[in-house]
Amino acid sequence: MRVHVEPETCIGCELCPSICPDLFQMGEDGIARAIIEHVPGELQDCANEAAQSCPVEAIKIT
Repeated sequence: MRVHVEPETCIGCELCPSICPDLFQMGEDGIARAIIEHVPGELQDCANEAAQSCPVEAIKIT
């Protein structure tokens, strides 16, 4: 499983790092970023919850 935040879509609401701080962080530009591209098994549920909670669907999981 891979995760990516589309920077042009992200509105900087900070929801993803609050849900999954081991996987997402806010950049200095106020846009969320994935800390890890390949999601380990123990963070997959967390990654899915963050993606489903994103109000603008900026988080892409493949």
